[in-house]
Amino acid sequence: MRDLMGMMGKVKEMQEKMASMQEEVEKLELEGTSGGGMVTVRLNGKGIMLGLSVDPSLINSDEVEILEDLIVAAHNDAKGKVEAAVQEKTQELTAGLPIPPGMKLPF
Repeated sequence: MRDLMGMMGKVKEMQEKMASMQEEVEKLELEGTSGGGMVTVRLNGKGIMLGLSVDPSLINSDEVEILEDLIVAAHNDAKGKVEAAVQEKTQELTAGLPIPPGMKLPF
């Protein structure tokens, strides 16, 4: 019975840590760039775009497709950084817990 109580306490502690981690993730702001820094996208930890910066030299009606591609590339760069940061925080949180390999957190 003691083991069950101890496990329940660990579950509660884990829930509190997860809630704290989710708050931290929401506060993250990461930038992705493309075109040698000519396009910058800023995302929060949930992947919501907070800002976009485009070098004025890229604004040319004849090269719209290039600009669009650079924006997508910068967004993908920022999104990758957000995912890496979330994964790192999750690993810190779950260190030492017997979680099966490949199980993704947060759920």
